[in-house]
Amino acid sequence: MASQFFCTDCGYETNKWSGKCPACGSWGTIIESTRITGKNQSGKIPDLQQAKPECIKDIKTTEISRWKTGTAEFDLVLGGGIVPGMVVLIGGEPGVGKSTLMLQLSEWMGKQGKKVLYATGEESAEQIQLRSTRLNISSENIWLLCTNDAEHILNEVEENHSDLLIIDSIQSVSLPNLDSLPGTVTQLRETCNRIIRCAKTMHLPVFLVGHVTKEGFVAGPKIIEHMVDTVLYFEGEL
Repeated sequence: MASQFFCTDCGYETNKWSGKCPACGSWGTIIESTRITGKNQSGKIPDLQQAKPECIKDIKTTEISRWKTGTAEFDLVLGGGIVPGMVVLIGGEPGVGKSTLMLQLSEWMGKQGKKVLYATGEESAEQIQLRSTRLNISSENIWLLCTNDAEHILNEVEENHSDLLIIDSIQSVSLPNLDSLPGTVTQLRETCNRIIRCAKTMHLPVFLVGHVTKEGFVAGPKIIEHMVDTVLYFEGEL
């Protein structure tokens, strides 16, 4: 581990503190964190294959089959449906309905025969069950995992052959081999990297629920929003 300073807005890294970020110009966004100095050898998920340059006109493509959620409005904001391997960040104020929507999404996909792993690091199994009863959730393809260990979540995805992964929330889960608290810059960046690598290698669609700050932005470094494929913000009616 090595001490580093990061900008929470743009992800700029430096070895010394500064009141103003040299990259994006934001004030008061440079914070101290730790950085991994070696490779993480734990877990079973393989790294992305070493790619070689190809002539763009020689690359063969196949038609992507999108999974329809069964709700036209949700399919619309996803560009027509869920693409295997896509990573979506769901942001919104507390109580706006992020967790409720994700549970409904689990039901929609479970009814289509997709095996859903719903991982939560914030609520108990009893709380999720009460919400599912209120929403009349009846699919037998929804599997609930209450844990804060991101590595354990990804291992369960592989062992249970899950078709869809939902993590509620990304700020509550962490990699146990990192010497930093959940929600810190290092944890968020490295955990997202691990999850995205899993999604791409296993063609696994992933939905990440994210908290927002009082200013209305997803909590954590802005770089996370650039790492995922899609960012959706939910706002309540005024």
